[in-house]
Amino acid sequence: MTMRQDYPAVQTLLQQPNLDAALKGIAEKILQQERITPAEGLILFEKGDIGFLGALANLVRERMHGDKTYFNRNFHIEPTNVCVFTCHFCSYSRLYKNREDGWELSIDQMMDIVKKYDNQPVTEVHIVGGVHPKMQLNFFVELIQKIRAHRPDLHIKGFTAVELDYMFRKAKVSIEEGMRILNEAGLQSMPGGGAEIFAPEVRAKICHDKVDADGWLAIHKAAHNRGMHTNATMLYGHVESFADRIDHMERLRSLQDETGGFNTFIPLKFRNKGNDMSHIPESSIVEDLRLYAIARLYMDNFPHLKAYWPMLGRNTAQLTLSFGVNDLDGTIDDTTKIYSMAGSEEQNPSMNTAQLTMLIKQAGRRPVERDTVYNEIRDYTDVVFSDEELLTK
Repeated sequence: MTMRQDYPAVQTLLQQPNLDAALKGIAEKILQQERITPAEGLILFEKGDIGFLGALANLVRERMHGDKTYFNRNFHIEPTNVCVFTCHFCSYSRLYKNREDGWELSIDQMMDIVKKYDNQPVTEVHIVGGVHPKMQLNFFVELIQKIRAHRPDLHIKGFTAVELDYMFRKAKVSIEEGMRILNEAGLQSMPGGGAEIFAPEVRAKICHDKVDADGWLAIHKAAHNRGMHTNATMLYGHVESFADRIDHMERLRSLQDETGGFNTFIPLKFRNKGNDMSHIPESSIVEDLRLYAIARLYMDNFPHLKAYWPMLGRNTAQLTLSFGVNDLDGTIDDTTKIYSMAGSEEQNPSMNTAQLTMLIKQAGRRPVERDTVYNEIRDYTDVVFSDEELLTK
């Protein structure tokens, strides 16, 4: 791994005469690869400026991954945006009583999406959507089985813990039994959505009627116990406090200590267009970068930190590569509406491989294609694309 000599940069920070003593102590712990405490994490939010946090996070990022920045070639299937839950931050879903305003895909329609990629080198299909009362466990088992039969090499990552909680309760099966059924049908990993913020008082304000923190964690633990890898998210920049963010990350870090089943942590920026929380201003880019840096410092047992570029926008996602991030997700191919409907900069989120690798190279990083569980497929550092490939929509 290459290292950009951030030790001298951090040492220079430590020598500043006006550096807060608590921040200096935290930096020294990070240099020694010692775990920081929840109280120290809170200090980083309260006192850490962007330069201090960025230097430390970049040191950790390069200690773990050098200049490598991962991406994959994937597409999404969103079976429906009809949902039984009323999350106040959501711009995507439509209540079942208003389902004529949304969409509901049949299994055949979803298989048509899969078949569109038959001769393309995608490695993952990502299945996530609303919680539709008539799309139950058996429905999704059939879908997974058909995808697996049609294209056995395609990794199937699907269903948030919110979707699974509802499926399992409707089917009257335990979490463990439900995960076994889906895993044996062909589900290989899980995304990290639905975590939002674990603090119950915040959850009561923004998503009171869906699975709570303990339920979310229990579902991911059951997946890990089956040998499945999952991701974890945190929705930030709304009504939560710094302490709520640390509490959220601490619960994830503790489960990771126990199971080791999480691949990556993905902070998700609250977007305020078209939802019940549109009066709340969005966080600034500076605050976004501070959050990513602190996440990299705190989540010491998570191997990867991802910036989901369709949510942040390409330019901000590029900046995060200097603030702890080592993964930009995938090519997406305009197959998700979750953040475009909430007002993100990326209204048609799609980048081809040439464009995504160029974005990474422009930040001075090495683009490396991965599969879903971070096996490296190809290093694109020395690959030169044509102008036509870079401009293709």
